[in-house]
Amino acid sequence: MNVFIWVIIMIMLIYSVGFSITLWKEKNKVGSIAVFILALLIAIIPLFTNISIE
Repeated sequence: MNVFIWVIIMIMLIYSVGFSITLWKEKNKVGSIAVFILALLIAIIPLFTNISIE
């Protein structure tokens, strides 16, 4: 189950970074930066929860 959760987190991270790149190419710099920060939080926040302890 722990591997499944990390796979889902990685898929969300890849999708979010891809969306951020798309926004950057469409000249929506502020939106791109916001989505990229959210993508980083998707990767960092699970490290501070019980997911990694199980």
